[in-house]
Amino acid sequence: MKCVVLLSGGVDSTTCLAIGLTKYKKEEVLALTAYYGQKHVKELEAARQVAAYYGVQHQEVNLSQAFSLSDCPLLQGSSQEITHESYARQLEKIGGEGTLSTYVPFRNGLFLSYAAAVAISVQAEVIYYGAHADDAAGRAYPDCTPEFEEAMNRAVYEGSGRLCHLEAPLLHWNKAGVVKEGLRLHAPYELTWSCYEGNEKPCGTCGTCIDRARAFAANGVKDPAL
Repeated sequence: MKCVVLLSGGVDSTTCLAIGLTKYKKEEVLALTAYYGQKHVKELEAARQVAAYYGVQHQEVNLSQAFSLSDCPLLQGSSQEITHESYARQLEKIGGEGTLSTYVPFRNGLFLSYAAAVAISVQAEVIYYGAHADDAAGRAYPDCTPEFEEAMNRAVYEGSGRLCHLEAPLLHWNKAGVVKEGLRLHAPYELTWSCYEGNEKPCGTCGTCIDRARAFAANGVKDPAL
């Protein structure tokens, strides 16, 4: 195994997997999907379908215990409601900078630490994850920022005996740029799920639904998942 990809089942991670497969053969790629206590399993089901589409090895892990004390509205048992407005509007309400309520505490840090342990075990040289500029804006999701990526990459590199490193190929693209690249690579966006709600169809009004819709519109194409 040469490449480990964090695969959530959404647009960003699916694009990362598509990018990884331009460099590595499918037999050299391991996709990792984490259950973190989210309220629905739509993402997990999407990740399974995406991994099967590409024919890569797929491993699922339960990391939910790490978030048992969190009241993030994405998690089971939370007393909070999911906010149904754009990320930009949510940031505006808190002065333009700060973490949003849907930030799951240090989730990417935990996922990447787990992925690093797996990568070292299977002798993979790189871990891909799908942070992008829209999530980093205003530090809404601080574990998606360039500063976090740089620090985490150094930790993975040093902690692996300088054998493995982290790559975030979407880091400086907005969501529209991510979709543009995914469309170019024919990523199976029809299989992906982004909505924070777990209904039969996407709600269309939560932050991630709005972000996704605008990204496809900016590329002049209909979202194939709708």
